[in-house]
Amino acid sequence: MVVLARARTTYAQKSRRKEQEFCLMAAPGKVAAFHLPPLPTIGEIIKLFNLKAQKQLSQNFLLDLRLTDKIVKQAGKLKNAHVCEVGPGPGGITRSILSAGVEKLLLIEKDPRFIPGLQMLSEAAPGKVHIVQGDILTYKMDKAFPTYLQKDWEDDPPDIHIIGNLPFSVSTPLIIKWLENVSKKDGPFIYGRTQMTLTFQKEVAERLAANPGSKQRSRLSIMSQHLCTVENCFIIPGQAFVPKPEVDVGVVHFTPLVQPKIQQPFELVEKVVQSVFQFRRKYCFRGLETLFPEAGRLKRTEQLMMTANVDPTLRPFQLSMSQFRNLCNVYRKMCNEDPSLFVYNYREELRQKKRRNSPESTSQPKHIEEENQL
Repeated sequence: MVVLARARTTYAQKSRRKEQEFCLMAAPGKVAAFHLPPLPTIGEIIKLFNLKAQKQLSQNFLLDLRLTDKIVKQAGKLKNAHVCEVGPGPGGITRSILSAGVEKLLLIEKDPRFIPGLQMLSEAAPGKVHIVQGDILTYKMDKAFPTYLQKDWEDDPPDIHIIGNLPFSVSTPLIIKWLENVSKKDGPFIYGRTQMTLTFQKEVAERLAANPGSKQRSRLSIMSQHLCTVENCFIIPGQAFVPKPEVDVGVVHFTPLVQPKIQQPFELVEKVVQSVFQFRRKYCFRGLETLFPEAGRLKRTEQLMMTANVDPTLRPFQLSMSQFRNLCNVYRKMCNEDPSLFVYNYREELRQKKRRNSPESTSQPKHIEEENQL
């Protein structure tokens, strides 16, 4: 506590001197650009608060401020913008965001160990930073920003950005959650087409931006690209992080589209896309079969593919966005004609079939039959 108090006193004194210098340097009638006062380095913050990355939380610290500046630069113009940073950790990217001249910065951090270090940053930028200790997967983003920032969906994106060096364990479920929010225009997208700049494992980043025909093409490719413009910006080598992860990291930028490429409910698109990629090395016909109950499966699958004009011998990664759109549109019509189709679950049917064929289930009817005879 004594060390922390000294550190805070030292940078507070330097901060006041720095503010006086900026006031003197500013031209008459103009407000000087915001600069953070001298602060302990990220490495010093880690030592000061005895912070260690927890493997079970997939934590990796990025200490190189040149790289954090590069990540923030991909978000676009942040001057006077409102930004939400997800999982700031020791605050490397946080410093780069503040240095970009943002109006307000919301920090959402689940790990309480990082809060004291983030509070030091908050004190260095009075009135700019709001810290929330919580889980981004459950945090209500629809009330995170002022309502006056809200824009119509057809307008340019609002002055709101989401930035984050995401833990690997959270990145995929979180982007799927936010893509569903994009589809429904709720959560952080209640304000308009909010842009996101996020980190993923290199392989996941490549899947998100993969084109038709690429072996990286996957469920994530379709779900993200039918709703957003997706740009795989650059790769950060694993050795730039502490501790070094086993994989490199990709920085991906998302801008929601005015019109989704597949204009169907998110749940329906996700079900069709998941089915197609369920057997990614087989013909797409095999995956699409799982959309239908065993009775009439072949006939209905043929009907779907013929009406959608999709070659059944194509592999899942070869299908274009327009072919996925056709499949979703035709499947929607089939569900309208037979509402039980949408709630049908292929895996559940398999489980029930296995139960019926198990020794226990086959012996039970005989036992009941014997009792009836008695």
